[in-house]
Amino acid sequence: MRLNVFLVAFGQNQSFTYDESNYAIKTKNGTRNIMQSTENDDMLIVAVCLAAIVPKVFHYAVPQDAELVPGQFVLVPFGRKKLYGVIWEKLRPWQENDPPKDKLKSVEQFYDIPPLSEENRKFVDWVSSYVMSPQGAVLKLVLSVPDALSPEKPVTGWQVSDKRPSRMTDARERVFAALLPGKTMRTGDLTEAASVSISTLTSLEKEGALIKSELPAGTLFDVPDPTYSRVQFSNEQHEAVNMLTDNIETRGFQCHLLDGVTGSGKTEVFFEVIAAALTNGKSALVLLPEIALTEQLLARFEDRFGCPPALWHSGLTASERRRTWRTVAEGKVKVMVAARSGLFLPWQDLGVIVVDEEHDPGFKQEEGVIYNARDMAVVRGRLADATVILSSATPSLESYVNARDGRYHLVKLPSRHGSAGMPDLSMIDMRIDPPARGQWLSPAMVSSMQDALDRGKQTLLFLNRRGYAPLTLCRNCGHRYACSDCDAWLVEHRSKNIMACHQCGSVRNVPDKCEECGEVDCLTACGPGVERVLEEVGHVFPDKKAAVLSSDMIGQTGELQSQLSLIQSGAIDIIIGTQIIAKGHHFPELGFAGVVDADLGLGNGDLRAAERTYQTLLQVSGRAGREASKGTAMLQSYMPDHPVLKALIAGERDIFLEREAEMRAQSEMPPFGRLAGLVLSGPDIAALNNFSRDLAALIPASDDVRVLGPAPAPIARIRNRYRLRFLIKAGKQAKIQQFIASWLAKTKTPSQIRVAIDIDPYNFL
Repeated sequence: MRLNVFLVAFGQNQSFTYDESNYAIKTKNGTRNIMQSTENDDMLIVAVCLAAIVPKVFHYAVPQDAELVPGQFVLVPFGRKKLYGVIWEKLRPWQENDPPKDKLKSVEQFYDIPPLSEENRKFVDWVSSYVMSPQGAVLKLVLSVPDALSPEKPVTGWQVSDKRPSRMTDARERVFAALLPGKTMRTGDLTEAASVSISTLTSLEKEGALIKSELPAGTLFDVPDPTYSRVQFSNEQHEAVNMLTDNIETRGFQCHLLDGVTGSGKTEVFFEVIAAALTNGKSALVLLPEIALTEQLLARFEDRFGCPPALWHSGLTASERRRTWRTVAEGKVKVMVAARSGLFLPWQDLGVIVVDEEHDPGFKQEEGVIYNARDMAVVRGRLADATVILSSATPSLESYVNARDGRYHLVKLPSRHGSAGMPDLSMIDMRIDPPARGQWLSPAMVSSMQDALDRGKQTLLFLNRRGYAPLTLCRNCGHRYACSDCDAWLVEHRSKNIMACHQCGSVRNVPDKCEECGEVDCLTACGPGVERVLEEVGHVFPDKKAAVLSSDMIGQTGELQSQLSLIQSGAIDIIIGTQIIAKGHHFPELGFAGVVDADLGLGNGDLRAAERTYQTLLQVSGRAGREASKGTAMLQSYMPDHPVLKALIAGERDIFLEREAEMRAQSEMPPFGRLAGLVLSGPDIAALNNFSRDLAALIPASDDVRVLGPAPAPIARIRNRYRLRFLIKAGKQAKIQQFIASWLAKTKTPSQIRVAIDIDPYNFL
C-alpha cells in the first residue's frame, strides 16, 4: 500500500511518498509496524531531539523490544505536525515521573542511514550551550536536507538502439551527436549536453531509437589520491609540512596557526596535510569564507589529487545537496571544500579541518544560530581528535594571541614561494597629490597603473563600496534617497539602472525626476563606488579592457567565475573590485595593486576597525607580483599618519598586532575579555522601548559583568523592525552565558519582539 502524506517540517510544507512497510521498527523478534499503538506493558521511553526551534528534547514511546540506538534519525508526531529528529539518549523503561503512558506519542519512522555519531551529538550540544540557541535549532543545521534520509531513487540512463527515428530534427541530431553507440548517459547529463528537453528523449524512446534503463546511483565523488602528484617544496614549506604532519596518525587534537605571507604557498602545505590524513584513512574538510574562492582552489586540488573534492555551499542544487549530505552521512566523502555550514554535516572520521583565510569575518553567521565557524571548527576538531589548521597571511588577533601564548602551535612561512618577492608598497598623500575635481584616482596612481600596463601587466584597483555611488541626492531641494524600510541610504547601481538597499535587499528604478520636488535631471551621485571608478578608468585608459568584481556577483556564480577566468587568461587589463578581490585570489600577471580609499574602514568605531583595515589592505597589496616579476602597490589616503597605515607601509605587522593586543588587554576587550550582544527588534518602537527599559531594570548584579545600554543600534531600523542593543562586557573567565540566561529568565518576551543573542559579536551594527 502506498500513502501520500503531507507534513510540515521546520516550518515549511513538504510532501513525500512512502511505503507503509517502511513504517516499521526493527525489534528482537522481527519488525513491528510503528503506526500500531504501543502496548503500555512493554513500553520504552526515548528522548528525541527535534530538528526544529523548540526549547528541549521530547520523549516518545517505542516497543520494549525495539532496537533503536542513540543517533538514529526518526520521524515523530509533534502537535499536528510530523517532525524529523534524532534519538539523543539510550532507550530506557518508563518511570513514574514521565508523562502518563496514554499521553505519550510513539516514534513513527526510523531511517536506514548511519546514526548521527556521539561526536556529532556532542558538537550539537556544545554549540547549543555556547551560542545559547536551542539544541533543535543547531540540529536543524546538521539535518539541513531531510530528503536525504530516504534512499536515492534509481537514475534513468539512455542508450542508442539499432533503430533510427522516422524523422530527424536539429534537437534529435544533437542527441545522437552527444550519445555515441555503446555509451550510457544519465538524463540530466544528456539533456544538458544536447540542449534538449526530456520530451525529446521520450519521443525517441517511443520510436525505439533510444533505450531507457535504470542505473544505480553510483559513486558521487571520486576518492582523491594522496600520491597522484608531488610538489617541489621550498625549505620553509618542507619544514612546515613536517611540523604539521609529524605523528598525525597518533597525536590526536592539535590546532595550528599557519601564518604565511601572501604567495608563500600555504595551500600546497595544507594539501600535504590532507594527503597525510587520507593515507591514514581519515577525511578532511576545508572551510572557505566565500564561494568565489572555490574555483582556483578546486583546480589546484585536482592537479594535486587527481580529482575534484566534494563541494558544499549555497550554490548547489537541491539534488546536489541531498546526494552530498547522504554521502557524507555514509562516510563516503573523503575531502570537501565548503562554506561555513559544511562544519555541521554528519561527518565520520574527520582527520583534518582547514579554515582558510581564518581572519575573514565571513566565517561569522549573523542570523538564526549565530556562531563563528572558525571557533566552532576548533571545537569540532577537538571532539574528533583531529588536526585543525587556521591559515592566513593576516591572522586575526585572537589566533595571533593564542599562537603567541602557546595555546595554538605556530607554523610560519615568512617568504614568498619561488623567485617572487613582496611588492613595493607606498602611500599617496591625497592632501598633496589630489585627483582632479570629480575624479577619484590621483595622478601618481594613474602613472603607476600606466607603468604596469606598459610592461604588459594587469592592474587592480580596490574600493570597498559596491555600485556606482553610496548616496544620491537632489541638487535642487537636497532630498536624499533612503530605503523606506531601513535606516540606510539607497546605493545607485548605474549598470542596472536601479537603487538598492544593502540592508534589506529592496530595489527600485532610478527615477528621472526628484520624488520630493519634482525637478527633472537634478539627481547627483555623491561619492564613488566601484562602478564609478570603472567609468573613470574607461576615460583614462580607453584602450584597455576593465571589469568589476563585486560581492553583488556572489549569488551569480557563473558570472563571477566567467570574470575570474577572463582575468586568469589575461583578457582583462584592469580589475576593479570590492572586498571579494582581497580573499585569496591568485592573479599571476598582476603587476600593480592600488587602494582607492585606504581610510574607508578606519572611522567606524568598530572594535576591530584597525585590525580589519590592516588585514584588508595587506591582502589587497599582496595580490601584486606573485610570480617572478616584482609588483608594486599604492594606498591613497587623506590620513597618511594614521598608525595603521604607517605600520602597513613600514611592514611592521607583528608590531602592529602587539600594539593592538596591548590596547585590547588594557581595556579587557577580546581576546582578553568577553563580549556578548543582545539585539532587541520589533515593529513598534514604543513597545520596544518599554520592554528594553523593563529588561534593563532586571539586570542581575555582578562584579564580573557590565551591561551597557539599551541604545539604538547604529542601523536603528531594518525591514521595518526597530532595533535596540545591549552590550555585555565581562572578564575572560566570566560565565557570560549563565549571566544572560539568568537575566532573560526573569521576564517573558512579548510575541512581537525578538531577542537575538550574539556571543563574541563581530558586527556591531
